[in-house]
Amino acid sequence: MSRTAVDALEILNFLHHEAHLLDAGKFNAWLELLTDDIRYRVPVRVTREREHGPGIIDHMSHYEEDRYSLEMRIKRLETEAAWAEDPPSRTRHFVTNVRVEPIDDRHVRVYSNLLLFRSRGDSPNFDLLSAERVDVLRRTDGGWKLAAREVVLDVSTVPTHNLAILF
Repeated sequence: MSRTAVDALEILNFLHHEAHLLDAGKFNAWLELLTDDIRYRVPVRVTREREHGPGIIDHMSHYEEDRYSLEMRIKRLETEAAWAEDPPSRTRHFVTNVRVEPIDDRHVRVYSNLLLFRSRGDSPNFDLLSAERVDVLRRTDGGWKLAAREVVLDVSTVPTHNLAILF
């Protein structure tokens, strides 16, 4: 098997493992998949006519996180102060249409589509969030690590009560 095919399989396994950790609530294990210089962003989307661009506002985000803020977010989930996630949401991350683009010897850009199912408590209601993710993965001695993630939601009005979940 070629190195490119091995990398693609490793990356796919990485994305599926990451989705499992998020869905299982293993957030500290998820943090171990991140580089120290991680950038994690969910920009605000607006509806615009084609001539005015893609509708992504570069200077506004639902999330604009680094390693420290992600660690604080995870630590907060473990406290009684995380009322927005108590009881915790049940999520299912469906990661599809994965495309890998080499950047250099250590980095790849990974495009994927995400469908995120979320339910809370005993309510029969649920949220579905669809998005494109653009990740930068870095090859390290310990395997692939997430160095950057941008999640572009397919909606301009987020149909959920809060965004206390990770994409």
